[in-house]
Amino acid sequence: MTVRVVVADDSSIIRSALERVLDGSPSIEVVALCGDRDGLLRAVEEAAPDVVVTDIRMPPSLTDEGVQVASLLRRTHPHVGVVVLSQYAEPRYGLALLEAGANGRAYLLKERVQSRGQLVAAVEAVARGGSVVDPGLVERMIAERRRIERSPLAELTARETEILALVARGRSNQAIADELAVTKRAVEKHIHAIFLKLGIAHEQDVSQRVKAALIYLAERDGS
Repeated sequence: MTVRVVVADDSSIIRSALERVLDGSPSIEVVALCGDRDGLLRAVEEAAPDVVVTDIRMPPSLTDEGVQVASLLRRTHPHVGVVVLSQYAEPRYGLALLEAGANGRAYLLKERVQSRGQLVAAVEAVARGGSVVDPGLVERMIAERRRIERSPLAELTARETEILALVARGRSNQAIADELAVTKRAVEKHIHAIFLKLGIAHEQDVSQRVKAALIYLAERDGS
């Protein structure tokens, strides 16, 4: 069976190179080439591919469009495999890609796909529902997961994390309450829980807010 593939990368040179590599395999047919996230999503609807091969960073934001698309397709087109390509070993993106399951997903460094065999094998694997992760990423992903699990921020709920982000921006309790449409008392309860989980509940009030903000910002800068 021929595997139908859509290729997405904002560089026309890389798109052409990937097309040549994939079309050289008798088991693969490249059915569309795209330069951005929106074009990729249209191609999925119009060309009905079995697999998407996409750069991790594309317009419009040049951040993590490849991971965004993979997450969306997990819900809307669960039988479409996704191979995400990255120029650098970025463990947080690998973790995000595999967060909802590894089946039908691959994460490769671009330097590896110069070998036709590796890219073709990854495409064929995800088409069958398998998964492939670049060996250079595995150790870094394990280390990143351990770092995340050791972080005190991992203990916070989604609402507590949201409130802590606002604390880090210098918002008062009343300003946070107004923005989130909750009572000031509810915000105070959440902040007390945050301070307990971060181990700073016994500091003076001003020091608590400063330390909480520093913990939050340090974690975000290191991620």
